[in-house]
Amino acid sequence: MVRLAHAGAVTTLTLARPAKRNALVPDLLLDLCVALEQIGRRSETRAVVFAAEGVSFSIGGDIGRVASDKHGAALQTYAAELVGLLNQAIVSLLCLRQPVVAAVHGDVGGGSLGFLLASDLVVMADDAVAEANYAGDGVTPDGGWTALLPRLIGARRAAACLLLGGPMTARQAFDWGLVNVLVERGQVGAEAHAAAERIAAAPPVTMQTSKRLLAQELAQVEAALEAERRSFVAAVGRPRQDGPAPGLVAGPVVRSAERPSGGFGRAAAATRET
Repeated sequence: MVRLAHAGAVTTLTLARPAKRNALVPDLLLDLCVALEQIGRRSETRAVVFAAEGVSFSIGGDIGRVASDKHGAALQTYAAELVGLLNQAIVSLLCLRQPVVAAVHGDVGGGSLGFLLASDLVVMADDAVAEANYAGDGVTPDGGWTALLPRLIGARRAAACLLLGGPMTARQAFDWGLVNVLVERGQVGAEAHAAAERIAAAPPVTMQTSKRLLAQELAQVEAALEAERRSFVAAVGRPRQDGPAPGLVAGPVVRSAERPSGGFGRAAAATRET
């Protein structure tokens, strides 16, 4: 479910579950953690491109496939494993000595945003969209939406994403500082690899030390991610009071053509800084 390709000093890590739009499952996340460990041990690798196959970068946790046959304690156990492995992957990205360039296209749903948050640079397609949708699913944020996102875009904007809902457009992600470069969808891979090649050509001690000095205090991040995990698992176990769906039931995917052009609408305008 995860592929590695080495080309000189650049390693490309690719999520490879395109038929399911790279929805996150324990096996994929475990493969990702193993791949990151392998990259960390590879002395020849000086930069990493984090990419994905198919129409979406990742739609987040693949909850729909288990919601129909797992309930109560079994569902909570699955959620604990899923988010625990997601947190492990995020921490592994943060701790990876080589800088990581995320190449992002299509939809970025729920916890998969954590891969962007843990990367060092982000190249995004100009028609990509990120969305939390936790309220729609009756659960609470995971993947760093509270642990990492506020530091990058500000607490008020992070609050708007989670409390008011709606998609975060690529333009908003760029304007808010989550994304470094916006390009047309077909240019994402080339732009990300160009950035990685530039990093790989620089003295590795400079690049790796710069990454380390820019990093947040890891213990604080791990504690915040663990708080997200515990809250998510607890939410899965609570009966919903506002509808028939019991905890983890994926909401409808909003296609690009259906998305309102204003993103958050008045929420976006209210949180825009000059």
